[in-house]
Amino acid sequence: MNHYCTYFDRNYVVQGVALLQSLRRRDPGMTLWVLALDETAAGALTALGGGDVRVMTCAELEADDSALARSRETRSRLEHIFTMSPCLPRHILRRHPDIPAITYVDADLWFFDSLDEIHREWAAGSLYLTLQDVPLCLREREERYGRYNVGILGFRNDATALACLDWWRERCLEWCKNVPEPGRYADQKYLDEWPVRFRGVVVSAHPGINVAPWNWSRRQLAVDGPAPTAAGRPLIAFHFAQLRRLSRRCIDTNQAQYGVMPFRLRAPVYGPYVEALDAASGRLAQASQVAPLGSIRPRSEAGLQRWSFAVAFGTVWFRLGRGWYSGGFGLGRHSGRIMAWQHRLRGKPA
Repeated sequence: MNHYCTYFDRNYVVQGVALLQSLRRRDPGMTLWVLALDETAAGALTALGGGDVRVMTCAELEADDSALARSRETRSRLEHIFTMSPCLPRHILRRHPDIPAITYVDADLWFFDSLDEIHREWAAGSLYLTLQDVPLCLREREERYGRYNVGILGFRNDATALACLDWWRERCLEWCKNVPEPGRYADQKYLDEWPVRFRGVVVSAHPGINVAPWNWSRRQLAVDGPAPTAAGRPLIAFHFAQLRRLSRRCIDTNQAQYGVMPFRLRAPVYGPYVEALDAASGRLAQASQVAPLGSIRPRSEAGLQRWSFAVAFGTVWFRLGRGWYSGGFGLGRHSGRIMAWQHRLRGKPA
């Protein structure tokens, strides 16, 4: 039995349920440990039920970690959530020594294929990392935000991984701001130190693991057959980061700042996920009172400008009748270069 853990609040509960369903399909018999960040998320998961889901609350985690509980008073809610990243797998592994390993997965991941390759890659290691792999035109982002991505992390229940979790927790308790500083950013930039400080660190070499809006072009995403591939290998996990609703019938996939996929890629990658969100939303609507597909972005002036840009370049999915459809033509990897150029003109980080 493989064990996974994640956390989310009411704004990500639909994505979290979609993640759960994809894990059930791609790794039957697994167990998903979920830290529910608010009562809505906890209530929704409890209402859905299922013996393969273990629900924890923030109160339970903080009762076992007084330093984490105290940190709530010194940082924003988002920064406190980031601080929980090392605390959750650390708590599970220490409380359950019978669990041989645990894989942390972000709530906005979705699995297209079996997770066996992930477990094979780090079978002989203690820790597992995935690269950001941003385009060369945006490579300076790695210097600010980290070379590795928090989206998928693996921890063996051994001395090395537990020591790493202790070290990571201490760093996050010291500083975990949502603004990059030299050598650190939130919970993520600290990952750069793992291969230097700890033995048994495995960095994924599979191009289909943790593909994301910021690296799909470098991973050579393609659709030449019935399922998407990355550099000729199966697409296993896609990270649908910052996907949000614009209205009841519109979803922004937030690709514009990195590079908008052409439609021939966008439809087979985002299409199944949007349908999975729709199915998860329906399950939640039956089981509990949760807004479908997460919270709606406010219609600020900046938000309206982004909305119009998203519609023009095909990052929006529209609900028409019973199905979801995407418009726009997409600029491919060129839109990432345009965004980097615009940021430099405005004096902002790319």
